[in-house]
Amino acid sequence: MIFIDACLGKVTPRTPIWMMRQAGRCLPEYRETRKRVGNFIDMTKNSDVVCEVTLQPIDRFDVDAAILFSDILNLPMEMGLNLRFEAGVGPIFDNTISCSEDIDNLVPASEKLSYVYEGVSKIREKLDPSKALIGFAGSPWTIATYMVEGRGSKQYPKIKRMVYAEPQTLHKLLALNTSETIAYLKNQIKAGANAVMVFDSWGGALEKDKFFEFSWNYMKEIAASIKSEYPEIPVILFSKGVGLYLENMVDGEFDVIGIDWNTPIEYADKIVDNKKTIQGNMDPTRLYSKEATKEAVLNIAKTMNGKRHIFNLGHGILPDTPWENVKYFVDLVKEVTAK
Repeated sequence: MIFIDACLGKVTPRTPIWMMRQAGRCLPEYRETRKRVGNFIDMTKNSDVVCEVTLQPIDRFDVDAAILFSDILNLPMEMGLNLRFEAGVGPIFDNTISCSEDIDNLVPASEKLSYVYEGVSKIREKLDPSKALIGFAGSPWTIATYMVEGRGSKQYPKIKRMVYAEPQTLHKLLALNTSETIAYLKNQIKAGANAVMVFDSWGGALEKDKFFEFSWNYMKEIAASIKSEYPEIPVILFSKGVGLYLENMVDGEFDVIGIDWNTPIEYADKIVDNKKTIQGNMDPTRLYSKEATKEAVLNIAKTMNGKRHIFNLGHGILPDTPWENVKYFVDLVKEVTAK
Protein backbone atom coordinates (compact mmCIF):
# COMPACT_ATOMS: atom_id res chain seq x y z
CA MET A 1 0.00 0.00 0.00
CA ILE A 2 1.52 3.29 -1.10
CA PHE A 3 -0.05 5.12 1.84
CA ILE A 4 1.36 2.75 4.47
CA ASP A 5 4.79 2.80 2.83
CA ALA A 6 4.80 6.61 2.93
CA CYS A 7 3.76 6.61 6.60
CA LEU A 8 6.71 4.40 7.44
CA GLY A 9 9.20 6.42 5.40
CA LYS A 10 9.62 3.95 2.55
CA VAL A 11 10.22 5.07 -1.04
CA THR A 12 6.99 5.35 -3.06
CA PRO A 13 6.36 5.89 -6.80
CA ARG A 14 4.52 9.14 -6.01
CA THR A 15 3.16 11.02 -3.00
CA PRO A 16 -0.04 9.43 -1.66
CA ILE A 17 -3.12 11.57 -1.06
CA TRP A 18 -6.29 11.45 1.00
CA MET A 19 -8.35 14.17 2.70
CA MET A 20 -9.76 14.72 6.14
CA ARG A 21 -13.57 14.60 6.11
CA GLN A 22 -13.51 13.07 2.64
CA ALA A 23 -16.22 10.59 3.71
CA GLY A 24 -19.29 12.77 3.25
CA ARG A 25 -19.60 16.53 3.39
CA CYS A 26 -19.30 17.59 -0.26
CA LEU A 27 -20.43 14.35 -1.90
CA PRO A 28 -23.92 14.20 -3.44
CA GLU A 29 -24.04 10.45 -2.81
CA TYR A 30 -23.37 11.09 0.89
CA ARG A 31 -26.25 13.55 1.07
CA GLU A 32 -28.51 10.94 -0.48
CA THR A 33 -27.41 8.38 2.08
CA ARG A 34 -27.90 10.88 4.90
CA LYS A 35 -31.40 11.66 3.62
CA ARG A 36 -32.22 7.96 3.54
CA VAL A 37 -30.90 7.13 7.00
CA GLY A 38 -31.64 10.38 8.79
CA ASN A 39 -30.07 10.69 12.22
CA PHE A 40 -26.27 11.14 12.14
CA ILE A 41 -25.66 9.02 15.22
CA ASP A 42 -27.76 6.24 13.72
CA MET A 43 -25.56 6.42 10.62
CA THR A 44 -22.40 5.88 12.65
CA LYS A 45 -23.97 2.90 14.42
CA ASN A 46 -25.08 1.14 11.23
CA SER A 47 -22.11 -0.86 9.94
CA ASP A 48 -23.56 -1.18 6.43
CA VAL A 49 -24.01 2.59 6.16
CA VAL A 50 -20.55 3.16 7.65
CA CYS A 51 -19.07 0.92 4.97
CA GLU A 52 -21.04 2.60 2.20
CA VAL A 53 -20.09 6.14 3.18
CA THR A 54 -16.43 5.29 3.85
CA LEU A 55 -16.05 3.86 0.35
CA GLN A 56 -17.79 6.73 -1.47
CA PRO A 57 -14.70 8.97 -1.80
CA ILE A 58 -12.63 5.98 -2.91
CA ASP A 59 -15.06 5.35 -5.76
CA ARG A 60 -15.32 8.99 -6.80
CA PHE A 61 -11.80 10.36 -6.21
CA ASP A 62 -9.53 7.28 -6.15
CA VAL A 63 -7.63 8.50 -3.10
CA ASP A 64 -5.01 6.23 -1.55
CA ALA A 65 -6.64 5.73 1.83
CA ALA A 66 -10.15 5.43 3.21
CA ILE A 67 -10.88 6.79 6.66
CA LEU A 68 -13.55 5.19 8.79
CA PHE A 69 -16.84 7.09 8.79
CA SER A 70 -17.58 7.68 12.46
CA ASP A 71 -17.35 10.46 15.05
CA ILE A 72 -14.85 11.12 17.81
CA LEU A 73 -17.77 11.55 20.24
CA ASN A 74 -19.05 8.00 19.94
CA LEU A 75 -16.48 7.01 22.55
CA PRO A 76 -17.59 9.42 25.33
CA MET A 77 -21.22 8.74 24.36
CA GLU A 78 -20.69 5.06 25.13
CA MET A 79 -18.88 6.01 28.35
CA GLY A 80 -22.21 7.31 29.60
CA LEU A 81 -22.79 10.82 28.23
CA ASN A 82 -26.02 11.56 26.37
CA LEU A 83 -25.08 12.81 22.89
CA ARG A 84 -27.37 14.58 20.46
CA PHE A 85 -26.84 16.77 17.40
CA GLU A 86 -28.68 20.08 17.12
CA ALA A 87 -29.05 21.85 13.76
CA GLY A 88 -26.92 24.98 13.61
CA VAL A 89 -25.15 24.08 16.86
CA GLY A 90 -23.56 20.69 16.37
CA PRO A 91 -22.96 17.98 18.97
CA ILE A 92 -24.26 18.51 22.49
CA PHE A 93 -23.84 16.44 25.64
CA ASP A 94 -26.82 16.87 27.96
CA ASN A 95 -24.86 15.56 30.95
CA THR A 96 -21.28 16.75 31.45
CA ILE A 97 -18.27 16.20 33.67
CA SER A 98 -17.74 18.79 36.39
CA CYS A 99 -16.13 16.90 39.29
CA SER A 100 -14.26 13.74 40.22
CA GLU A 101 -17.49 11.93 41.15
CA ASP A 102 -18.81 12.44 37.62
CA ILE A 103 -15.72 10.66 36.29
CA ASP A 104 -16.36 7.75 38.66
CA ASN A 105 -19.80 7.33 37.09
CA LEU A 106 -18.41 6.79 33.59
CA VAL A 107 -18.35 3.23 32.26
CA PRO A 108 -15.90 1.28 30.06
CA ALA A 109 -16.83 1.90 26.45
CA SER A 110 -14.45 0.10 24.09
CA GLU A 111 -16.44 -3.14 24.12
CA LYS A 112 -19.70 -1.26 23.57
CA LEU A 113 -18.40 0.05 20.25
CA SER A 114 -18.74 -3.28 18.44
CA TYR A 115 -20.72 -1.54 15.69
CA VAL A 116 -17.57 0.44 14.85
CA TYR A 117 -15.45 -2.70 14.60
CA GLU A 118 -18.08 -4.38 12.45
CA GLY A 119 -17.94 -1.38 10.12
CA VAL A 120 -14.15 -1.59 9.95
CA SER A 121 -14.30 -5.28 9.04
CA LYS A 122 -16.87 -4.71 6.31
CA ILE A 123 -14.89 -1.82 4.83
CA ARG A 124 -11.65 -3.76 4.82
CA GLU A 125 -13.37 -6.69 3.11
CA LYS A 126 -14.72 -4.48 0.29
CA LEU A 127 -11.84 -2.02 0.00
CA ASP A 128 -9.32 -2.52 -2.80
CA PRO A 129 -6.23 -4.28 -1.35
CA SER A 130 -4.02 -1.43 -2.59
CA LYS A 131 -5.94 1.10 -0.48
CA ALA A 132 -5.30 1.63 3.21
CA LEU A 133 -8.01 1.91 5.84
CA ILE A 134 -7.46 4.49 8.59
CA GLY A 135 -9.14 4.09 11.96
CA PHE A 136 -9.25 7.03 14.34
CA ALA A 137 -10.16 8.54 17.68
CA GLY A 138 -10.18 11.95 19.29
CA SER A 139 -7.32 12.90 21.57
CA PRO A 140 -7.93 12.55 25.32
CA TRP A 141 -7.80 16.37 25.66
CA THR A 142 -10.22 17.05 22.82
CA ILE A 143 -12.65 14.42 24.09
CA ALA A 144 -12.36 15.80 27.61
CA THR A 145 -13.10 19.29 26.34
CA TYR A 146 -16.40 18.12 24.87
CA MET A 147 -17.17 16.13 28.01
CA VAL A 148 -16.64 19.15 30.27
CA GLU A 149 -17.95 21.97 28.04
CA GLY A 150 -20.87 19.95 26.72
CA ARG A 151 -20.49 21.37 23.21
CA GLY A 152 -18.08 23.17 20.91
CA SER A 153 -16.53 26.29 22.40
CA LYS A 154 -14.38 29.26 21.41
CA GLN A 155 -13.13 30.23 24.87
CA TYR A 156 -13.20 26.82 26.64
CA PRO A 157 -14.02 28.40 30.03
CA LYS A 158 -14.99 25.22 31.92
CA ILE A 159 -12.15 22.97 30.81
CA LYS A 160 -9.52 25.72 31.16
CA ARG A 161 -10.78 26.50 34.65
CA MET A 162 -10.12 22.84 35.38
CA VAL A 163 -6.61 23.14 33.91
CA TYR A 164 -5.65 25.80 36.43
CA ALA A 165 -7.99 25.28 39.39
CA GLU A 166 -8.52 21.49 39.43
CA PRO A 167 -5.65 19.91 37.49
CA GLN A 168 -5.82 16.60 39.36
CA THR A 169 -9.46 16.15 38.38
CA LEU A 170 -8.60 16.82 34.77
CA HIS A 171 -5.64 14.43 34.84
CA LYS A 172 -7.97 11.76 36.23
CA LEU A 173 -10.34 12.28 33.28
CA LEU A 174 -7.50 12.35 30.76
CA ALA A 175 -6.01 9.14 32.13
CA LEU A 176 -9.38 7.41 31.75
CA ASN A 177 -9.85 8.78 28.23
CA THR A 178 -6.37 7.59 27.33
CA SER A 179 -6.92 4.00 28.45
CA GLU A 180 -10.29 3.90 26.69
CA THR A 181 -8.79 5.35 23.50
CA ILE A 182 -5.95 2.84 23.47
CA ALA A 183 -8.43 -0.04 23.73
CA TYR A 184 -10.67 1.54 21.11
CA LEU A 185 -7.89 2.00 18.55
CA LYS A 186 -6.43 -1.47 19.16
CA ASN A 187 -9.86 -2.98 18.54
CA GLN A 188 -10.07 -1.08 15.27
CA ILE A 189 -6.69 -2.52 14.29
CA LYS A 190 -7.86 -6.02 15.20
CA ALA A 191 -10.93 -5.46 12.99
CA GLY A 192 -8.79 -4.54 9.97
CA ALA A 193 -7.58 -0.92 10.18
CA ASN A 194 -4.15 -0.54 8.53
CA ALA A 195 -3.31 2.72 10.31
CA VAL A 196 -4.82 4.79 13.12
CA MET A 197 -5.04 8.53 13.61
CA VAL A 198 -5.47 10.72 16.68
CA PHE A 199 -7.36 13.97 16.14
CA ASP A 200 -6.38 16.68 18.62
CA SER A 201 -8.77 19.30 17.32
CA TRP A 202 -8.39 21.65 20.28
CA GLY A 203 -4.75 21.26 21.23
CA GLY A 204 -4.19 24.86 20.18
CA ALA A 205 -6.48 26.08 22.98
CA LEU A 206 -3.67 25.47 25.47
CA GLU A 207 -0.53 27.42 26.32
CA LYS A 208 2.65 25.62 25.29
CA ASP A 209 3.53 24.10 28.66
CA LYS A 210 -0.09 23.14 29.32
CA PHE A 211 -0.38 21.58 25.86
CA PHE A 212 2.45 19.20 26.65
CA GLU A 213 1.10 18.45 30.12
CA PHE A 214 -2.57 17.96 29.29
CA SER A 215 -2.55 16.85 25.65
CA TRP A 216 0.80 15.78 24.20
CA ASN A 217 1.88 13.48 27.04
CA TYR A 218 -1.35 11.51 26.82
CA MET A 219 -1.16 11.25 23.04
CA LYS A 220 2.43 10.00 23.36
CA GLU A 221 1.16 7.29 25.70
CA ILE A 222 -1.39 6.20 23.09
CA ALA A 223 1.21 6.02 20.32
CA ALA A 224 3.71 4.15 22.49
CA SER A 225 1.13 1.55 23.52
CA ILE A 226 -0.02 0.92 19.96
CA LYS A 227 3.49 0.74 18.53
CA SER A 228 4.61 -1.67 21.25
CA GLU A 229 1.88 -4.13 20.26
CA TYR A 230 1.52 -3.28 16.56
CA PRO A 231 4.90 -1.94 15.35
CA GLU A 232 3.86 -2.32 11.71
CA ILE A 233 0.75 -0.14 12.10
CA PRO A 234 1.38 3.58 11.40
CA VAL A 235 0.13 6.00 14.02
CA ILE A 236 -0.80 9.48 12.77
CA LEU A 237 -1.23 12.67 14.80
CA PHE A 238 -3.16 15.76 13.78
CA SER A 239 -3.05 18.46 16.43
CA LYS A 240 -4.59 21.72 15.25
CA GLY A 241 -3.11 25.09 16.13
CA VAL A 242 0.20 23.90 17.57
CA GLY A 243 2.60 24.63 14.71
CA LEU A 244 4.86 26.69 16.97
CA TYR A 245 5.28 23.66 19.24
CA LEU A 246 6.51 21.35 16.48
CA GLU A 247 10.14 21.39 17.57
CA ASN A 248 9.09 19.58 20.75
CA MET A 249 6.84 17.07 18.98
CA VAL A 250 9.36 15.00 17.04
CA ASP A 251 10.28 12.70 19.94
CA GLY A 252 6.99 10.81 20.17
CA GLU A 253 6.32 7.44 18.57
CA PHE A 254 3.99 8.84 15.94
CA ASP A 255 4.98 7.89 12.40
CA VAL A 256 3.13 10.80 10.81
CA ILE A 257 2.60 14.38 11.97
CA GLY A 258 -0.27 16.21 10.32
CA ILE A 259 -0.01 20.00 10.08
CA ASP A 260 -2.72 22.60 9.59
CA TRP A 261 -2.68 25.36 6.98
CA ASN A 262 -1.48 27.94 9.51
CA THR A 263 1.82 26.10 9.74
CA PRO A 264 4.03 26.88 6.72
CA ILE A 265 5.10 23.65 5.03
CA GLU A 266 8.65 25.00 4.73
CA TYR A 267 8.82 25.55 8.49
CA ALA A 268 7.41 22.09 9.26
CA ASP A 269 9.88 20.49 6.85
CA LYS A 270 12.80 22.24 8.54
CA ILE A 271 11.69 21.27 12.04
CA VAL A 272 10.69 17.66 11.34
CA ASP A 273 13.74 17.17 9.10
CA ASN A 274 12.52 13.91 7.58
CA LYS A 275 12.45 12.18 10.98
CA LYS A 276 8.70 11.65 10.56
CA THR A 277 6.31 11.77 7.62
CA ILE A 278 4.57 15.13 7.30
CA GLN A 279 0.90 15.06 6.31
CA GLY A 280 -0.82 18.15 4.90
CA ASN A 281 -1.35 20.98 4.57
CA MET A 282 -3.33 22.78 1.84
CA ASP A 283 -5.98 25.23 3.04
CA PRO A 284 -9.31 23.50 2.24
CA THR A 285 -10.81 26.78 1.00
CA ARG A 286 -8.38 26.67 -1.93
CA LEU A 287 -10.59 23.91 -3.30
CA TYR A 288 -13.09 26.59 -4.31
CA SER A 289 -10.65 27.50 -7.12
CA LYS A 290 -8.66 25.21 -9.39
CA GLU A 291 -6.08 27.95 -9.89
CA ALA A 292 -5.60 28.37 -6.14
CA THR A 293 -5.44 24.60 -5.74
CA LYS A 294 -2.75 24.29 -8.39
CA GLU A 295 -0.67 27.06 -6.82
CA ALA A 296 -0.67 25.29 -3.45
CA VAL A 297 -0.05 21.82 -4.86
CA LEU A 298 2.98 22.98 -6.83
CA ASN A 299 4.46 24.79 -3.84
CA ILE A 300 3.92 21.88 -1.45
CA ALA A 301 5.22 19.36 -3.98
CA LYS A 302 8.34 21.46 -4.58
CA THR A 303 9.03 21.88 -0.87
CA MET A 304 8.50 18.22 -0.01
CA ASN A 305 10.12 16.72 -3.10
CA GLY A 306 12.20 13.73 -1.98
CA LYS A 307 10.98 14.09 1.62
CA ARG A 308 8.59 11.96 3.69
CA HIS A 309 5.18 13.39 2.81
CA ILE A 310 1.48 12.59 2.42
CA PHE A 311 -0.73 15.13 0.63
CA ASN A 312 -3.76 16.23 2.61
CA LEU A 313 -5.63 19.36 3.62
CA GLY A 314 -4.83 21.53 6.61
CA HIS A 315 -8.27 20.63 7.98
CA GLY A 316 -11.45 18.96 6.72
CA ILE A 317 -13.24 19.50 3.41
CA LEU A 318 -15.96 22.13 3.68
CA PRO A 319 -19.52 20.99 2.83
CA ASP A 320 -20.05 23.32 -0.15
CA THR A 321 -16.77 22.44 -1.87
CA PRO A 322 -17.33 21.55 -5.56
CA TRP A 323 -16.53 17.86 -5.81
CA GLU A 324 -15.13 18.42 -9.31
CA ASN A 325 -12.41 20.58 -7.77
CA VAL A 326 -11.62 17.87 -5.25
CA LYS A 327 -11.16 15.41 -8.11
CA TYR A 328 -8.90 17.93 -9.83
CA PHE A 329 -6.82 18.21 -6.64
CA VAL A 330 -6.35 14.46 -6.33
CA ASP A 331 -5.47 13.98 -9.99
CA LEU A 332 -3.06 16.93 -9.96
CA VAL A 333 -1.18 15.60 -6.94
CA LYS A 334 -0.78 12.23 -8.61
CA GLU A 335 0.50 13.91 -11.78
CA VAL A 336 3.02 16.32 -10.29
CA THR A 337 4.48 13.91 -7.70
CA ALA A 338 4.96 10.91 -9.99
CA LYS A 339 8.63 9.92 -10.10
